[in-house]
Amino acid sequence: MNVGIVGAGNIARAYFAYLSNAGHSPRMWSPRGVAGAELQAVTELVVSGAVEGRFAPGLAADIAELARAEVIILALPATGHRAVLDALMPHLRDGQSIIISAHLSFAALHLGQALQARGLSLPVICWNTTAMTCKRPEPPAIRVGALRRLVEVCTLPGGDIAGALVLCETLFGPRFQHGGDLLDNALSNLNPQTHLAMALCNLTRIETGEQWHQNSLVTPSLARFLERLDAERLAIARGFGRRVRPQADGAEGGLDAVFRARVAAGVDPLGPVDPETRYITEDVPFGLVPLVMLAEIAGVPAPLHESGIRILGACHGREYGALNDLLPQEGASGLRALLGLA
Repeated sequence: MNVGIVGAGNIARAYFAYLSNAGHSPRMWSPRGVAGAELQAVTELVVSGAVEGRFAPGLAADIAELARAEVIILALPATGHRAVLDALMPHLRDGQSIIISAHLSFAALHLGQALQARGLSLPVICWNTTAMTCKRPEPPAIRVGALRRLVEVCTLPGGDIAGALVLCETLFGPRFQHGGDLLDNALSNLNPQTHLAMALCNLTRIETGEQWHQNSLVTPSLARFLERLDAERLAIARGFGRRVRPQADGAEGGLDAVFRARVAAGVDPLGPVDPETRYITEDVPFGLVPLVMLAEIAGVPAPLHESGIRILGACHGREYGALNDLLPQEGASGLRALLGLA
């Protein structure tokens, strides 16, 4: 299957390698050109870990060339989703499918409105997380840390979820299940709250470029912080009459035990060492800000999430709530209308 991957960073490269090994024909396109230039300068992409191999980097010359693919996967930070979706729109055609990995800030609704305006009805498939984890030990080489055991999938309202699951499994194997609707998708994404706690409690390590292992440094105090954040997320879900899995998901000993078990199993990736890490610049405006809006709509307090946004904004000298270009300008009331909530 011909697959166009929007992005050329770590996850995009991991998808490229996995799909190549699985017999598909993937190509990447770098919207900003930086990651693409790095790949153009080498003859092979070396991939190790849960996916292995040496690959000739397959790059599309431009977005028009990439958009000829049967399936298009967005594998880039949510900070670039609006611009990429708008650039893709003139090139889309009937018969294509679009996967957003991972879906944040209801980007699928923006895409759905644009497709409707063009008279197109394409499958738009949203994942609640990426299909694998990945780091870059020696650029441009990557190391795939793990293939996710489970990725939850949803589609735009009225979408063919059975067909979406078949397509996802055809590309990436049996690791997908129906995850409800777009609201469930937003409420089940654990990355923003996890990255908030890790970044906030290790901010000076990140800023000074210290090497640190993120699972080892989930100390009992940080684990308790994560559990309180998770309690807020679960309360927001209940406010909408939804049930989502807790982060500990029944593990004896709570999140402290969960992270200690990961370390014991040898899963302890290095944490970010750049203040511009996506843990903050992507997950705060595009993960936490919409979650706080959902809390407001549901009438559920979320003081830890709200405080985390404000504290990181104060540390970075930014108003993170104003940096999201996917949410309605009207804020929570606009999001309520966009989601069709009473």
